[in-house]
Amino acid sequence: MEFLQNLVNSVNGLVWGPPMLVLILGTGLFLMVMLKFMPLLRIGTGFALIWRGRVKGDEETGEITPFQALMTSLAATVGTGNIAGVATAIFLGGPGALFWMWCTALVGMATKYCEVVLAVHYREKDDRGEHVGGPMYAIKNGLHKRWLWLGGAFAIFGGLAGFGIGNMVQVNSMALALEATFAVPLWLTGLVAMVLVGLVILGGIKRIGKVAAALVPFMCVAYIIAGITVLVVHAEQIPAAFDLIFTHAFSPIAATGGFAGAAVMAAIRFGVARGIFSNEAGLGTAGIAQAAGTTKSSVRSGMIGMMGTFIDTLIICTITGLAIICSGVWTGGESGAALSAAAFESAMPGFGGAVLTIALVVFAFTTILGWSYFGEKCWEFMVGTRAIWPFRVIWVLAVPFGAIAQLDFAWLLADTLNGLMAIPNLISLILLSPVVVKLTKEYFARAQTQAA
Repeated sequence: MEFLQNLVNSVNGLVWGPPMLVLILGTGLFLMVMLKFMPLLRIGTGFALIWRGRVKGDEETGEITPFQALMTSLAATVGTGNIAGVATAIFLGGPGALFWMWCTALVGMATKYCEVVLAVHYREKDDRGEHVGGPMYAIKNGLHKRWLWLGGAFAIFGGLAGFGIGNMVQVNSMALALEATFAVPLWLTGLVAMVLVGLVILGGIKRIGKVAAALVPFMCVAYIIAGITVLVVHAEQIPAAFDLIFTHAFSPIAATGGFAGAAVMAAIRFGVARGIFSNEAGLGTAGIAQAAGTTKSSVRSGMIGMMGTFIDTLIICTITGLAIICSGVWTGGESGAALSAAAFESAMPGFGGAVLTIALVVFAFTTILGWSYFGEKCWEFMVGTRAIWPFRVIWVLAVPFGAIAQLDFAWLLADTLNGLMAIPNLISLILLSPVVVKLTKEYFARAQTQAA
């Protein structure tokens, strides 16, 4: 077992090491340049399309509205990474890590746009008549047959990683947070979570989409309001916080208080890694959800999908990071969710920690829902629709196990598999980038013609 742990540890260091981070950032930058910075220039259009995407158009095909598809994708990405992940990045890399999270998100918008465009463009219908898509289908239908193994590799990594990163790790975070804050037994959290998850995912993507559309906007807005409350209380520290962020993005920071100090490379590494972990740009998951959305335009779906990265990192992660830095708790020696809790508690004594715990629980719960769909589609790609019901049952049964188990190794393995998902996805994005550019040009040319 020790040999296996050391082996996975070594692979994890490779997967999330500098070469992979450069590959993910480099691919995002390459795609952004290919698209002539369109994702950044069309942020306003993206928000407008989200609002219009709440209803299905007459000629559009798909199982859920584009808004529900985005909320399903956000359900999976807005999770413990936004609370514990940001805190860990700042604890290990200093305030400068937040700057590199922003950089990851900005180029990640191009990555996610391309992922969604390809997923919708190359989607197909399964034998139940439902739309399915994602990197594995983009590889299968967009590249030569000799690349089909790459789609299979993505499906294997995603189908296995989901049980850790999207299920047991999430419920474990929920259970530990509820036990620490409200003294709720671990087994009880696991049991209740199992029942609630079962009620939603056994109803398929339509029920997941409806729940996500109701829960995700509420939880995001409520968390943003709570975070802004922390910033208002520490308003005088905001200019100094930005100074720390920009200064230490490019220069080392010395040890202060309980903070061990960090080199610039640590700020870059942990900022980029936690940014990717949070918004999943480069991992290919967003396209799986958006492929089920009602649409007749892959480019429109792409502009809606890319906004998930903007909302997740540039809004929600920024709120968490600024709260931690402005409150000064980042030098106190805490890490993870405990560090974020300390920031909220500093502004709202007596109940700030409870507010953060509730946010963590809701974020983790929705992540379990979103990732259940990602995992299901990965297994469907490998085995066919006969895998759907067994997968859903096993997924639900894994929830209580995650609440009571020691998951150090499971977390490490899932984190490694999660990173490995990026490799086939990034290869397909680079090879199929001319298709994305062509579709994008055609879409905006048509839009100009219709406007004229």
